[in-house]
Amino acid sequence: MFPAFNGGLSSAGVEEEDVISLGDGTVGGLRGSLDACVKCTICETNCPVMRVTDLFGGPKYSGPQAERFRQKGQIVDKSIDYCSSCGTCSLVCPQGVKVTEIIHHRRTDMKRAVGIPVRDRLIGRTSLIGTMMTPVAPIANWALDVKPIRMVMEKVIGVHRSAPMPRAYGRTFEGWFKKHKPLPSSGERGQVIFFHGCAGQYFEVETSIHSVLVLEHLGYEVLVPKHGCCGLALQSNGLYSDARKYVSRLTDDLRKVNRDAPIVSASGSCAGMLRHEAHDILEMDTPELEDVGSRTWDICEFLLDLHDRGELDTDFQRIDITIPYHAPCQLKSQGLGLPAMEVMGLIPGVKVVESQQPCCGIAGTYGMKKEKYAIAQAVGAPVFDFIKQVNAELAACDTETCRWQLRTATGANVVHPIWLIHKAYGLPNG
Repeated sequence: MFPAFNGGLSSAGVEEEDVISLGDGTVGGLRGSLDACVKCTICETNCPVMRVTDLFGGPKYSGPQAERFRQKGQIVDKSIDYCSSCGTCSLVCPQGVKVTEIIHHRRTDMKRAVGIPVRDRLIGRTSLIGTMMTPVAPIANWALDVKPIRMVMEKVIGVHRSAPMPRAYGRTFEGWFKKHKPLPSSGERGQVIFFHGCAGQYFEVETSIHSVLVLEHLGYEVLVPKHGCCGLALQSNGLYSDARKYVSRLTDDLRKVNRDAPIVSASGSCAGMLRHEAHDILEMDTPELEDVGSRTWDICEFLLDLHDRGELDTDFQRIDITIPYHAPCQLKSQGLGLPAMEVMGLIPGVKVVESQQPCCGIAGTYGMKKEKYAIAQAVGAPVFDFIKQVNAELAACDTETCRWQLRTATGANVVHPIWLIHKAYGLPNG
């Protein structure tokens, strides 16, 4: 135990209440990590936003350095709004400083102080958007391709006219699942719960269908309790209270069926919300979240674990292809490695080439916003060029908004890795 420090403040003309606490009462608190920063600048050399614009002061400055000067009600760094929250800085920090999380909280404080825009309140409600678009899918998709309509959207709402947008599928995944007849092998190895997420329910329905078919082929009975949004997009836009409600509702929904079964998701960002962000950013610490988070798997992580245990069916059909693969920052921030790359590499004839880039630029809804679109495109440019050079027709990426960004920028068919695995197993389309 170190002796208490009782002197020096008053003699220096500094009152005790003027000294900012560096901890929040817990060893792992966000502010409790900032004094570990040694200003090595590794976070800054890896920051994808800082390398393309000077509008962002950088993770070291906007994170631990500025945090030492922040007091309640004071805004010391307006450039913080240009952080994309990709998580690269926290991932590469050798000292374990929670840089992304500190910045996220302070940006939210700033947005609350000046007012969260209507646009940010709207684009964070993915389920609402999906519910509205699905019944009128052909019209909705057509409208998103009409330039005058997009120009009005940009002017009125603040979503850039060229930003990637989701495409309505025309039917929901849960609607398909209700009519789906399980494959004969389903249930031979027990049960898994499939967590589809908002995009998997309304926009990336094919990915959800392929995931279910692969899991059933491997012998699992797939349970899909009715559930909704994880709240990630709301959290990203500073709506913490709303996001916490979504997380609580979701964890309750996912626990309505087998509470011992693994929860598998093909949405790397949504899974990351349950495993990482709801706790570290929303500061939720409920038994329900702990239970659900501890049982949640990314689908390629789940398949790789089966392979490592010698339990994965590797009787794949040969596919002669070189496929460019981009690992999303949301997935990398969970410390999973590159399970999709390893699993795709098991397929005979498949050569997987990784982008080795930290971010594609979209960062959830960041790259859709009028004032950040150009930055997002500059951040993603190395990934766009990489895809065009390796295979301009087909690429793979694990998360939905990243696929939308890459499809729009390259014209390639950018699929979830499960698409290739489904194809290699020779399974029906559903």
